[in-house]
Amino acid sequence: MTVIAWFTDPANWSGPNGIPTRTLQHIVISAAAMVIALVVALPIGLVLGHQRRGTTLATNIGNVGRAVPTLGVLIILASITAIGVGDMAAILALALFAIPPLLTNTFTGIAGVDEEVRDAARGMGMGGSAVLWRVEVPLAVPLLAAGVRTATVQVVATASLAAVVGSGGLGRYVVDGFALQDSTLIVAGAILTAAISLAAEGFMAVVQRVVTPRGIRSASVTDAQSMDAPGTVTTG
Repeated sequence: MTVIAWFTDPANWSGPNGIPTRTLQHIVISAAAMVIALVVALPIGLVLGHQRRGTTLATNIGNVGRAVPTLGVLIILASITAIGVGDMAAILALALFAIPPLLTNTFTGIAGVDEEVRDAARGMGMGGSAVLWRVEVPLAVPLLAAGVRTATVQVVATASLAAVVGSGGLGRYVVDGFALQDSTLIVAGAILTAAISLAAEGFMAVVQRVVTPRGIRSASVTDAQSMDAPGTVTTG
């Protein structure tokens, strides 16, 4: 059977092993992992960034997150009796994978707010929490949204590994294809995984644009155009 024939076969679009069911499983696993990662990473990044502390910690966590293989973490978690094989191991491994970019971007965005802006807010009588939520977070939204976007796409793309430990998702087609030595099933699974990853990228790009305040978005576009404009000369 060719890949085109596989996709046009009605049997592959229904039942517990059908594309809609596997796609839903993939989304649920990815969403659960992102929720856990956001709950862990955002508060830590906000506090450390607001206090301008923990630069080394945030940097090291980001580096470790890029260095540690997700598959290795997945296998280790699945081997723990309390977790076992299945969705839980996959969700926890993906959550650990998503924390570094979320934490790094949150910390960088909040800590990068101009000190003069902070001082102006304090001069207007704002307390620490008011400065954080009314000044720092709105100004850091582009970096915060970029971190969420990056982490989401990485998690969706990597969630196919969940099938290795008996979980569901689109990676099930690839794992089953290797077990059955069915190249059509492997290629179909790879295409579906790539498609859902691209869809996640497009969706998160729209979300990032929507949540970014118009003034900050306009300023970013103006700065980019100024940098790209040929013959631009800055005078002191």
